[in-house]
Amino acid sequence: MVSGMAHKIAVVPGDGIGPEIIGEGRKVLDAAAEKHGFKIKWEEFPYGADHYFATKELLPDEGLKRLSKNEAIYLGALGDPRATPGVLEKGILLKMRFYFDEYVNLRPIRLLEGVDCPLKGKKPGDINFTIIRENTEDFYVGIGHRAKQGKNKQELEVIRDLYRVKFGLDVDVDGDEIAYQIGVISKKGSERIIRYAFEYAKKKGKTKVTAVDKANVLDKVYGLWREQVEAVAKDYPEIQYEFNFVDAITMWFVKQPEYYQVVVTPNMFGDIISDLGAMIQGGLGLAPGGNINPDGVSMFEPIHGSAPKYKGMNVANPLATIWAGALLLDEIGQEKAAEDVVRAVESVLREGKVRTKDLGGTNTTSDMGDAVAKKVLGKG
Repeated sequence: MVSGMAHKIAVVPGDGIGPEIIGEGRKVLDAAAEKHGFKIKWEEFPYGADHYFATKELLPDEGLKRLSKNEAIYLGALGDPRATPGVLEKGILLKMRFYFDEYVNLRPIRLLEGVDCPLKGKKPGDINFTIIRENTEDFYVGIGHRAKQGKNKQELEVIRDLYRVKFGLDVDVDGDEIAYQIGVISKKGSERIIRYAFEYAKKKGKTKVTAVDKANVLDKVYGLWREQVEAVAKDYPEIQYEFNFVDAITMWFVKQPEYYQVVVTPNMFGDIISDLGAMIQGGLGLAPGGNINPDGVSMFEPIHGSAPKYKGMNVANPLATIWAGALLLDEIGQEKAAEDVVRAVESVLREGKVRTKDLGGTNTTSDMGDAVAKKVLGKG
């Protein structure tokens, strides 16, 4: 335990249910800080739909500079039906991810006691693995275009901390209009996420890393990925490694989830399989996520959306946000406090006295936050 410290944490409550769930997350993290003898200094930022419509500003450079003075970022949720789809997410969430080079997306997939699993016969001990997703490359680099019949000249560019690449394309279309998207992975970008996965496995006492791809079809992109898996694995002879095609792993997540320990995956496939993971662990209301730069500012959030129709109703489940707060505590060096938060969440779920609407109960968002905070402090 690291006690006597003061951690400066940025808070972006965001849209919809975001302010409600982040409020409960703060409540629980403050309880954990009280128990373990450290302090959290919260700095709140207004970025989200209301700020955007009032100021026409998404996330200014000055805001990024202020965010960078914090150890981590705690995010509620982004998204609003008044905004063009993707504007808030790209202009705020992705901008933060890329600015802070948060190349690790960390998704624990764990069925907690007291939670129903949609998979027949699966128990909490059967579903307990971690998906580590590359977060800045692959087909999510955001470059592509459409081209109509005839000759088209297009310039596309990707700028990252690791590299800058330009594509000058002469596109000659004979026939129907086309659309295309370009996926980019780099040797260094692949190496660092794969190494993170092996280091994570080593730290957590795991013995196997499963690498996901679709190299049988997209051999140029994921051939490079496989080369880096094999190169990094040589430095960890005590850890077994294997390859799974993405279509196969979706089947095995359902049939035999207990087989997996640490799964490392490129960006797009990781986005898909981690949502499947969220469902087999009990639903989006129980799924946390971390966007991590091990040497910089990391951001933690629930993986569900802003659920605007429930805004202000105090009915949303805050447990994914609270669990994301536990990931935050672990990242800033408060591992014991993080463990206490997860244990408190599981204890509340196991007892079943407090349940929000999505869990079949009638309790409020704040009821759940209160219950978990009391457990953390040993008062529940």
